[in-house]
Amino acid sequence: MAKEYDVAVIPGDGTGPEVVAEGLKVINAAAKASGFNIRYTHYDLGGERYKKTGEILPDSVLNELRQFKAIFLGAIGHPDVKPGVLEKGILLRTRFELDQYINLRPVKLYEGVETPLKDKGPRDIDFVVVRENTEGLYAGAGGSLKKGTKDEVAVQESINTRKGVERCLRYAFEYTKRRNKGNKLTLCGKTNVLTYAFDLWERTFYELASEYSGIETDYAHVDATCMWMVKNPEWFDVIVTDNMFGDIITDLGAMIQGGMGVACGGNINPEGVSMFEPIGGSAPKYTGKNVINPLAAILAGAMLLDCLGEEKAAKMIEKAAQKAIKQDLKSLNAGHMGMGTNEVGDLIARYVTES
Repeated sequence: MAKEYDVAVIPGDGTGPEVVAEGLKVINAAAKASGFNIRYTHYDLGGERYKKTGEILPDSVLNELRQFKAIFLGAIGHPDVKPGVLEKGILLRTRFELDQYINLRPVKLYEGVETPLKDKGPRDIDFVVVRENTEGLYAGAGGSLKKGTKDEVAVQESINTRKGVERCLRYAFEYTKRRNKGNKLTLCGKTNVLTYAFDLWERTFYELASEYSGIETDYAHVDATCMWMVKNPEWFDVIVTDNMFGDIITDLGAMIQGGMGVACGGNINPEGVSMFEPIGGSAPKYTGKNVINPLAAILAGAMLLDCLGEEKAAKMIEKAAQKAIKQDLKSLNAGHMGMGTNEVGDLIARYVTES
């Protein structure tokens, strides 16, 4: 009997449903070719539901999400809803409640994709950022005093626990070992200024390093990391960092790999439910026009399958996407690909089937 997986689907807002449809199309092609099945349950979370019902993420839905093998997310963000309402209420709450403590972001330049970095190519840009995903400045600790007055005080605290730091670092060491590319793990921090938080990170990092003799360890301040990502990205294999710094350097990473059109990521709970998504926003101005680039969603689908243990199917999707980028797409920009959103999905699904 073929293996079956239950996956939750949150198409989201704007062009989210369009790119999700293409992502599922390609996932299904890989599943069929590899001999397993996926059952999908769709949830209408997002701006339209919020406008109609006032609901963002009901507890009942959150409890249902706990039962799935993985979650496939389109995009969250609606022009008629104040920024932050949906993002905090759906994205951040899901990450925290489901303890998705790793944000995994591949930074890989594919052949045929332009990078803004002079004289750099696919051999130079191929690394992964492991970002702690549930602590730091995003934990929501802090407050304000005398708001709206000239004496207003605002405090935002970075929460770093030994448990949270250690499990993130251990995941990064294990991932570097599994990746088996450069076998090098770089801690990105700011030990010279954020002396309390990154003393904990640095001490734990080198304590764990003693357990991984085959992994070369390195440290770089976050500002230096940004500089070297631009000047010498080939120096990096896997980078591990805290929540805020990870948020910043992964967007820089997306730009050097060719833009949001190919950037995807995973919110990982290695012992529970993980969520995968294209990194770009909901792009409401392109909704319904069949011009949005679905590649990031398709590659997020590959990450989802890899997380399920279907590595062969995941590689089939990535290779098919690479083939389409190299041979068929004129551009990664919306409206300039040379074909429509659904045609890109059809093409990559066909390449998967033919592989």
